[in-house]
Amino acid sequence: MLAVTIAAAPLVLGGCTANRESATGSAKGHAAPPELAVTPGDKARDVPVSAEVGTVVKGGRVTGVRLTDDKGKQVNAEPREDGSGWVPSAPLQPRRTYTAEVTATGDSGATTTRSTTFTTMAKSTKPQITSTLYFVGNRTYGTAMPVTVAFDPGIPKEARADVQRRLFVKTNPPQPGTWSWLEDGSQVYYRAPDFWKPGTTISVRAGLEGLPIGKDRVGDSERTATSKIGRQVSLEIDNATKQMTVMRDGKQVRRIPVSLGKPSTPSSSGKMVIMEKHERTTFDTRGEPNGGYVVDVDDAQRYTWGGEFIHSAPWSEGDQGNTNVSHGCANVSATAADWLMGVTQVGDLVTVKGTEVELQPGNGWTAWNVSWDEFVRGSALPVPPGLKPAPVAPAHPGAVAGGSPAPAPSVSGR
Repeated sequence: MLAVTIAAAPLVLGGCTANRESATGSAKGHAAPPELAVTPGDKARDVPVSAEVGTVVKGGRVTGVRLTDDKGKQVNAEPREDGSGWVPSAPLQPRRTYTAEVTATGDSGATTTRSTTFTTMAKSTKPQITSTLYFVGNRTYGTAMPVTVAFDPGIPKEARADVQRRLFVKTNPPQPGTWSWLEDGSQVYYRAPDFWKPGTTISVRAGLEGLPIGKDRVGDSERTATSKIGRQVSLEIDNATKQMTVMRDGKQVRRIPVSLGKPSTPSSSGKMVIMEKHERTTFDTRGEPNGGYVVDVDDAQRYTWGGEFIHSAPWSEGDQGNTNVSHGCANVSATAADWLMGVTQVGDLVTVKGTEVELQPGNGWTAWNVSWDEFVRGSALPVPPGLKPAPVAPAHPGAVAGGSPAPAPSVSGR
C-alpha cells in the first residue's frame, strides 16, 4: 500500500507489553536481540476500532505479526510500506478484546517477540464526518482520473495527517503518488506525478470508520474499490477557434465546432476531468444567478460541480464554431455529442483555454489544474523527494469505455 508513517490511532508507543526475548544460534555469540516496541499498550482500553498494530524496531525488522480476537480468530492485516505498523484489513469490532503477537529478527538472527492485549471502545456516539469516495469498483477510467474523497464538513488542518494516513492507494504496475488537500478540507485528491498508464489497476481503501477526527468527531465508513485505466483520450477546447480537438493515443481523431459560455455566463478555463455521463438529463437552474430555466438535454458529460457540461445542443448548431451563446457549457451538435459519448470515459482530461474566467480550485476534480510542486504542497504528510514528473509527460491523457462514479449532488447545467 502506498501509505506513509505510522498508526493513526492516538496511542503512545512503548506501552507495557508482555515480552519474550531469545538469542537464536549460540554459535553467533549470543548476539543481543533487537529492541521492539508495540502499540496499543498491553491492557489498553477504549482503543478506537481504527487501531493498527504499531511497531518500532531497533537493530532488526519485524518478521511476524499475528492478531487474534477474543474468540481466537485471526484478523487479517497488511504491513505499511515503511514497516511502521500493520493495518487490519477491516475495522475492528467495538467492545472486543484483541491480542497482537509481534516478532522482530536482528541481522544476527536473534529474535524478540512481544505480545499485547487491548480492548476496543464502544461504538462512538460522536458526530460523524461524512465521506464520499469518487472512485467506483469494476470500472474503466481515463488516465487523468484522480482518486477523490470528499468530506462534509471539511477536515480541519490539524486532523488531516491522521485522515491521510488512513487513505490507501495501490497500483499495478506501481505508480506512486500522493494526496493533496483543498484549502478548506472539503476534498482530497490522489494522483501520480504523471497521468496513469493505460492498463493500470488501481485499488483504493478509505479506512475511516471510527477514526477519531479532531476532538469531537469520528470517521463514518470503510470504503474500498478496484478499477482499471483505459486507453488515452483527451479533449482540448480553444475559445479562440471555437473548436474541440479530440485526441486518442496521442493522435487527433476529430475536430468539433463548439459554442462556449456567452460573456455574461463564461466558461471556465483550466484542466478539468469528466466526472459523470448522462444519456439524458434535465438542467434545472431555477433559483441560480443567470439561470431560471429548465431544459432536457441529451448526451451530457459533466466536468465541473458548478454545472459545466459538454452536451448536445441542436438549438445552437448555427452558432457552434463561431459564437458563444451558452450558459457556460460546451455546446456541440447532436451528432457530435452522440459520437463523443462512445469515445470518452469518466476520468478523461478536458482542457479549456482562452475564456474570460479561470477554473476555481475544487470546482470539479481539479487535481490537474496545478503544477506538481503546487500539488504536493497540499499533502498533510511528507512526500518522497524523488517523486517527480517524468521529463516528458504523456501529452494526451484519457481513456475509453466504462462507467461512472457516484452521481454528483445535483445537475444544474449551464
